[in-house]
Amino acid sequence: MTSVRNPAVAGMFYPIDARELHALIDACLGTARGSGAVPKAIIAPHAGYVYSGPIAASAYARLKPGRGRITRVILLGPTHRVGFRGLALSSADYFVTPFGQIPVDREAVEKIARLPQVRVMDAAHAQEHSIEVHLPFLQEVLGEFSLVPLVVGDAAPGEVAEVLELLWGGPETLIVISSDLSHYHDYRSAQKLDRATSQAIEEFRIEDIQYDHACGRNPVNGLLQVARRLGLKATTVDLRNSGDTAGSHDRVVGYGAYVFE
Repeated sequence: MTSVRNPAVAGMFYPIDARELHALIDACLGTARGSGAVPKAIIAPHAGYVYSGPIAASAYARLKPGRGRITRVILLGPTHRVGFRGLALSSADYFVTPFGQIPVDREAVEKIARLPQVRVMDAAHAQEHSIEVHLPFLQEVLGEFSLVPLVVGDAAPGEVAEVLELLWGGPETLIVISSDLSHYHDYRSAQKLDRATSQAIEEFRIEDIQYDHACGRNPVNGLLQVARRLGLKATTVDLRNSGDTAGSHDRVVGYGAYVFE
């Protein structure tokens, strides 16, 4: 029997109506510069689109030339609601958005399910937004693709890196890491902190990225470990915060977009 993971934050983090959602994503992408080679991996934020959508679009715009070539997306996001050790798979066959169903790559899932740090845990996916908010952007820029969704709990960089290495593939496979940056500092303090985190990402300084620097620290550092070993280049393509998009300057959340080539 086919099982699906239905949207949990549609109508809250992004529009539930497909036409409205398309218009919003199209507007975000329209303000982003999409020049350069198609990246192998990206890091993009996962807040409500009114806050982080334009920053996420700065990375997603770079993927447009990959439409038809990228056929599989490995998507890792941090857990926000359920505490657990390791990385959590979903038992769902499809993830659903207002744009339709995305098939889960069952062959890839079975490949990594053998690892001791990976397990099926639907509770980790049920209400998690860090994976979900990226799916409409991916559907908009890539069209059809299969998905390997992983919610990351308490996991060391090497444990995440082992999963990524098994699924790395070639130009048909895209790696997406979901992470916001600093949380609830004043505007100027957040800018300083987030610039330092961005520099650490570009220089692959895993030891300098802590939980209060990036909520997706664990998947981010796993990607950095693999990317450093493979000689990829990391570039910051956008760095703003909620004070720049739709919030006050008193307590902001930082958002960065990064590409790995």
